[in-house]
Amino acid sequence: MPKEVELRTHRVCFTGHRPEKLNRTERQIKKDLEIQILRAIADGQYVFITGMARGVDLWAAQIVLRLRDSGQPLKLMCACPYDGFEKSWRQEWQRQYRQILEAADFVKYVCNGYSRSCFQIRNQWMVDHAARVIAVFTGVPSGTKNTIDYAIRSHVPVVLIEG
Repeated sequence: MPKEVELRTHRVCFTGHRPEKLNRTERQIKKDLEIQILRAIADGQYVFITGMARGVDLWAAQIVLRLRDSGQPLKLMCACPYDGFEKSWRQEWQRQYRQILEAADFVKYVCNGYSRSCFQIRNQWMVDHAARVIAVFTGVPSGTKNTIDYAIRSHVPVVLIEG
């Protein structure tokens, strides 16, 4: 079985803000996400890790699944902070969440349940298992900024998309 270090070289993870915190439209951000996903694929990265949060994470997962369904040899890993994470969301977001989980190649619940630190633990897990981070970032302090900072400290390259 290939070592984790070798597997990691083929993986990319996403981080980004919730939709209400973004300064650009969903359409603009999805276009830029797809460009960066295609660049990662061209660089030999074909496993994508999403943290499954509303907004950027779900949009990125949907793009990966669409590309996979069109014939690209891609895999999608869902790194959920805990089981039931989505329960308080509006129904449409919950529907998208469930569709992505059902279509994913691998689902990991990083924590056993909610805690104050479960999102940061999930974000660090994703960075620790990836060779690149694609980040949609507005520049404000947030979990996204913490993830970017952690990736930089961990020497994992970060591709920034204006949020």
